[in-house]
This record gives sequence, C-alpha cells and structure tokens, in this order.
Amino acid sequence: MKKPLIAAVLVAAALAGCQDKVHRPACPAGQVCLEYGNNSEPLTLDPQKSNLIDEFVIIADLIVGLTTDAPDASPALAMATSTETSQDGLTWTFHLRDAQWSDGVPVTAEDFVYAYRRILDPKTASIYAYLVYILKNGQAVNEGKAAPETLGAKALDAHTLQLTLEHPAPYMLELAKHQSFFPVPKHVVEKYGDAWVQPGHFVGNGPYNLVSWSLGDKIQVAKNPRFWDAKNVCVDRINYYPTPDLVSAERRVQRGELDINTSFLSNRLQHMNEVMPGYARPHMSLATSYLAFNTHDKGPLQDKRVRRALSEAIDREFITAKLMRAGQVPAYSFTPPGTAHYTQGPRFRWADESFPERQLEAKALLAQAGFNAKRPLKIEFKTQNATDTLLLAEAVQADWRAIGVEATIAQNETQIAFAAYRNRDFQVGGMSWYADFNDPVTFLGLLKSDVGAQNYGDYKSPAYDALLAQADNEADEAKRAQILARAEQTMLDDEGVAPIFFVVNRNIVNPKITGWVANSENFHRARWLCVRR
Repeated sequence: MKKPLIAAVLVAAALAGCQDKVHRPACPAGQVCLEYGNNSEPLTLDPQKSNLIDEFVIIADLIVGLTTDAPDASPALAMATSTETSQDGLTWTFHLRDAQWSDGVPVTAEDFVYAYRRILDPKTASIYAYLVYILKNGQAVNEGKAAPETLGAKALDAHTLQLTLEHPAPYMLELAKHQSFFPVPKHVVEKYGDAWVQPGHFVGNGPYNLVSWSLGDKIQVAKNPRFWDAKNVCVDRINYYPTPDLVSAERRVQRGELDINTSFLSNRLQHMNEVMPGYARPHMSLATSYLAFNTHDKGPLQDKRVRRALSEAIDREFITAKLMRAGQVPAYSFTPPGTAHYTQGPRFRWADESFPERQLEAKALLAQAGFNAKRPLKIEFKTQNATDTLLLAEAVQADWRAIGVEATIAQNETQIAFAAYRNRDFQVGGMSWYADFNDPVTFLGLLKSDVGAQNYGDYKSPAYDALLAQADNEADEAKRAQILARAEQTMLDDEGVAPIFFVVNRNIVNPKITGWVANSENFHRARWLCVRR
C-alpha cells in the first residue's frame, strides 16, 4: 500500500510544477500512511479536558464513545450495539459490545460511569462539564451539591449502561458521539492521574493508538490491532501536524508533504481550483463566526447601546463577498441555517437596514452612551494570529474607525487566545463556534448563564435561561423549535454576541484520499479513510 502514496506525491509535485525536495516521512513497506495538517497544537488529548476542534480531531481517532460519526457525520452506533428509550424519553439503555482498551483490559459500562463522574468533578475543571448536565443531577454534582453516586449514569452490568436524563433530549445519540461522553480507562487514569494521556501511558479503545507527541512538530498514531473493527481500518499510521500558516500548509499539500489540511486561506479558493483542481473541499458548515463582548467586567460593553453600535457597524456583506470569498454567508442570527430540529426566523431587528443607515444609527447610539470625537470609545479586539482572523479583525477595525471607535488588535497563538477568553482577559474576542451536535441547543446553550467558561462574554438573561429550560421540557418538536427561536430572538435583542458570518468548511484533501465525505458538521474520522490505488 506504499506505492499509491508515492504516486500521490508525484502527481502533486507535477501539479505544482515544483522542483523542491518533498519532505515526507518514509512509510513502512506494505503500510498506508497519512500526513495530516491540523491547524493548531493541541493542549491536551484528554477527552474531558479538551476544548478545541483540533484536539477533537485526534481524540476521536483514539477513543470511541457510545456512538460515533459515520462518514457523513450522522450518529452511528459504536461502543453501543443497540439502545432502548423509555416512553417519556428520560431513560436510555445502551447495550455495549465486547471491546478492549488498547492494553487488553475490557471496556465496561463502569468506564463510562467513571468518565461522567470525572468530567463533572469540579477538580477536573472541564470546560465541557455543562454538556453532561443533561444527566440527572449532573449540574448538582458539578457544583458540589450532590454526591457523584446520585448521577443519572449506572452500570447495570459490564455490558449495560443506563442513563437517566433531566429532560427529554431528541439529540441524545448526536450528543453521545461528543468527547464529553467518551469513556476513559479507569484503571489507567487512577494509576497515572493527569499523566495518563502522555505517550507510553495513553490507553484508548479507538481505531488508533498514540505513539508519540513531539511538541511543535507532530503527533503520531498507529492502527490499534485491538479495535473491534480493525480489519476494516485501512490507514496504518497518521502524523498530525500543527499548521497555523495556511499558505505554507497549502503548498505542503500541493508538494505532497501533506495529504490533508483542515483549513485553507479563504480568499485563495479560486487560486487553488486553478492550480490544484480537486483538492479544495469547501462545504457549508454548522458553524458561526462571531464576536464575544466581555460583559463580565464593568465597562462600556455592559451598555447594550454600545454592543449594538459595534455590531451594526460591521459590513458583513463586504467581509463575506470581498474578503473571505469562499461562500460564507453574512450572519444576522447565531444559529446557522440547516440546523436540525429548528425553525429559521430569529434575526437582528436592524438587519434589513442599509449599511449607511446602520452606520448613522451606530454613531447615534455611541453618542447616547456618552462617546464622541472628544471622548472616543477605545476597544481592544483580541484574536488568534491566523491570516483569516487577522483579515477579519482589520476589516472590523476599519468599520469601527468609521463610526469613531478607536480599536486596537491584539493577536495571540490560538491556545493563548482561548485561555484569555476563558479567563475573561479580553474586551472583544473573535472566534467561531462549530456545532458539537446537530441541534440548536449546541449554539443557544452556549449562552446560558450557568454554562461557565465557554460563555466567553458572560451573557446573562433570566428570560433567555427560562426559555431554554422551557424548551428542554417540551416534548413536541415543533413547539420546542418555536420556544428556542424565541430564546434566540431574546438574545439577539440583547445584542448578546455579534455574529459575523456562517462558516464554510475549508479542507484540502489530496484526490487520492478516499472515504472523505463533505458534511456540515465537518467530522471526518480517519477509520473511514483510505488511499486510492
């Protein structure tokens, strides 16, 4: 299986017209290897402590939950072979397959129970603990108000897991494929503590094993022979590289040094289609690029008039059509079109005004809030130091300058920027939210007052929280969708965040790679990939 990869390198080099030497690790004879560009350096491979998509890409190849992503990202049974749901939707029973951790120890229902108690343990400080609040007493356990044993997760026997929910969740099978619901090897975590995720200690139940992690260079994984479906896993070895320089990553794919990169510079799509036909894979995403306003600290951003002025003054049409140019859609709501179990309708009240009208209104709002030419609003815009995000930040900076706002841009490495967001060390932050599962709750739940760190701007609204709680307890799907739409409209009227555009997935994939299926959730598990002969 080595020859097809060599062929792919030659094809890519010919397309590039490039005489540079291709720097690609040798693939063992008879094996299939992938060189995988993955944006940023992971901070952790612990499923209960991770935060970013770039971490999840790797973790989901090492550990598998009750369900997993099918090639089209729909939920497919994984550790669970079958499920049963009570009539009221509150009790889910999962029957587990015979499976082993990579060290040969059986995976049991107790490993799931242990994982859920661990993610809710305040000492774990998981940013995703709030997702497990769906389990009975989950929030109370996380807040130290209930014992872990009261959590709605029980191992009825080694192969039967029973989950009791706080409220019906039509998206439970979607949620179960998220890393926050992954099992962890109790016997290894208890032995090594947080060091269990280090090479040499890491134990998973997925299609791949962790081999090595060289900071700033690559993470290497190899096919797990104990994975229950190992016979159908084609790729033997994967190297995941941090690739923050997207132009450099594009050229590495073009030369054949990388087979895949999980992003490309948005405004280079036309160029790539000309010089690398068939490589660029844009696809509309379940994701929103937005600005968070830090209302945690006292300051001008606590004033809704200021937040509205800053949001109104952004020329979303220019940003999408002239700057990004990869099919992004201007966003005047937070939940993307095409989200399941939802109805479109929520929108900023001012969305239909012309851009000049919005600029005039923004200036008037700032004047009402006490800001003018003699006393201008001064704002720091903190963002990651990727090319696309810098272009966006500069465009927003220019739009704000046009209404008299003095904005400075602070660039940070991705992990540093998100650490600042979590710690509320910012005024305005630029980020994107990708759906954890296909339901509006993955977007709207982000802004609940009790979510914690990922509600970066600390948006708080009792009315909003009450509507989300009402939706949680509404069994009728159409009525639930209407309640969620009312909640989103409440948040938009509060100017809780400033959506900028709906994201386009921008992957670069060598045409020799098979099994890559474009999907809105942008999940592509390596177990489905292979290399065409």
